[in-house]
Amino acid sequence: MRRRRLSGSSSAAGGGGSGVVGSGNANNMLRFYTDDSPGLKISPTVVLVMSLCFIGFVTALHVLGKFYRYRSASGSGA
Repeated sequence: MRRRRLSGSSSAAGGGGSGVVGSGNANNMLRFYTDDSPGLKISPTVVLVMSLCFIGFVTALHVLGKFYRYRSASGSGA
């Protein structure tokens, strides 16, 4: 796969009549993986760990909510 120069990407993203429908979008997606892109630099491993921690936190809240509902229902019924 050949890489295009970023200086020529502005004319390609404007349409330019190249005939290829997704050529401008593919070039914009490649900009996310360059060092010149703005924003946070987070590795995929960090994103995976953060996602798993979030899933674990939501699951823990779900289980604690079940315990809380069980205890409050059994305490008021007696």
